[in-house]
Amino acid sequence: MLSEWIELSLEETRPIASSGRLRGGSYRLHAPGILELTPTECRATARACVFSVGIHGNETAPIELLDNCLARIEAGLLPLGAPALIILGNLEAIRRAERYVNTNLNRLFRRDLDETGMEPDRARQLMSAVDDFYARHSGRERLHYDLHTAIRDSRFPRFVVEPFAATPIRPEQWRWLAEAGIQAVLHQHRHSWTFSHYSKHYHQAQAFTLELGRALPFGHNDLTALAPMTRLLEALLEGREPRGADPARMAFFRVAHELMRQSQDFRLCFPDDTPNFTEFAPGTRLAEDASAGPFTVQDEPLSVVFPNAAVELGARAALLARPVTPPG
Repeated sequence: MLSEWIELSLEETRPIASSGRLRGGSYRLHAPGILELTPTECRATARACVFSVGIHGNETAPIELLDNCLARIEAGLLPLGAPALIILGNLEAIRRAERYVNTNLNRLFRRDLDETGMEPDRARQLMSAVDDFYARHSGRERLHYDLHTAIRDSRFPRFVVEPFAATPIRPEQWRWLAEAGIQAVLHQHRHSWTFSHYSKHYHQAQAFTLELGRALPFGHNDLTALAPMTRLLEALLEGREPRGADPARMAFFRVAHELMRQSQDFRLCFPDDTPNFTEFAPGTRLAEDASAGPFTVQDEPLSVVFPNAAVELGARAALLARPVTPPG
């Protein structure tokens, strides 16, 4: 069943059985796109793992990557040794091959959410699923990897965003990510209400948003470059301690400023397809806004990440970051 779960979820076909046995464990379908794997015996080093994909519907490589892991578990090639919650995020957006249907799901993960509609309702369902999963495994360290791909090129095609929260990141996480082929880390500077932020902020989980290359349609992804990431996910599903590497091989950045769209008369002063982590020198004008005025780089260079001039009023149009020293 696991090898077909993603396909059945997108076809809106519910399997005959909502639970069943696996070699070394069991599975349970809690709701469309929400699957829990429970090992018969947890390894001592096992974490309570949440792996989410498809929070944006046009980001398909992580879905295919996770599908391969599930197929290996079902075939008995990947022994299950850790509890895992597997989430397909925005099902309707995945079916449409669009980033979202009505609003960006990855800005809705807050407990005081009062918005209505399909995506807010899905956010509440996913938050509840994460709450219940971590409650069932309260004695284990919590982990959440929210897997994405980016809609533009990047100086660092594979990078992670560390959400802002009081919970410190453990040193082994940086070693694991370095071994998994991650090239850069972006430390957030304030609460952002993304899915990984939810788990770190409310559940003190080790949590990241992982950007794994460019967003492409199903069937057009070359997963070869993601083989090291696959090995990391498989180690965590087995409950093993993953291999690590020197974090210094990754570039580290911290958000220094956000460009916010404050009026209809707003524009970025550089092309929308500018690659992530492109650096701009002091004196460069980056944005013009009828309400907020122009924004110009001041004393030190700034690198742009996630630029998008076509956001809603009051939303973030770009992050601006500076290099920082690697942890430790």
